[in-house]
Amino acid sequence: MLEIDNLTLHYGHSQILHGISMAAETGQVTCVMGTNGVGKTSLLKAISGTHPRSGGVVRLDGQDLGKMPPHLLAQAGIGYVPQGREIFPLLTVRENLETGFGCLPRGDREIPDEIFELFPILKQFLHRRGGDLSGGQQQQLAIARALITRPKLLLLDEPTEGIQPNIIQQIGEVISLLRDRGDMAIVLVEQYFEFAYKLADQFVVMKRGEVVLSGAKGELAKDTLMQNVSV
Repeated sequence: MLEIDNLTLHYGHSQILHGISMAAETGQVTCVMGTNGVGKTSLLKAISGTHPRSGGVVRLDGQDLGKMPPHLLAQAGIGYVPQGREIFPLLTVRENLETGFGCLPRGDREIPDEIFELFPILKQFLHRRGGDLSGGQQQQLAIARALITRPKLLLLDEPTEGIQPNIIQQIGEVISLLRDRGDMAIVLVEQYFEFAYKLADQFVVMKRGEVVLSGAKGELAKDTLMQNVSV
């Protein structure tokens, strides 16, 4: 379980996040929504350590994570799939997956069969360079690479962005399977409303770097959510 209390973040002298407090339960998808520029990606960067937060507390399964650097947060159980995927274009699919090994003890440094069950195309393209994959295939590779680290918390930033519809459906099915497995919390940042609404158990809506609405799917009317995430 992820717990965040009063998280703040600055870029230089500009404050981007203003006292964010939220939780993400293990075995659930918590969807962070809002228009462009409200701080959703900055929130994931703060949780993953890729941009140090200014203040606040982040706990994972009750452990205060302090202000660890990204590689230690990954070892602690945070898997991060950034917006834009950021796979290594000149490395093969296998080599991209193996970059996740750095977070694992030597005895655990293998690609689990489950990765290829979730993403069969990656097994077929194991020796193809990452840069030669389609956008949708690269997104599958980025998610798979995060799963290699065996996360307790999976952060997904805009996984449907620029992806063809059939791959969006496959990614949705994978997220559902991971949620139903019940051993990780999933935080999903997503602009595609119907995709997010179908998957989410909990919603956190942001405006101008603040949480303005949150709750379980059953507690929030769909129309209310749509009004709060539109311009």
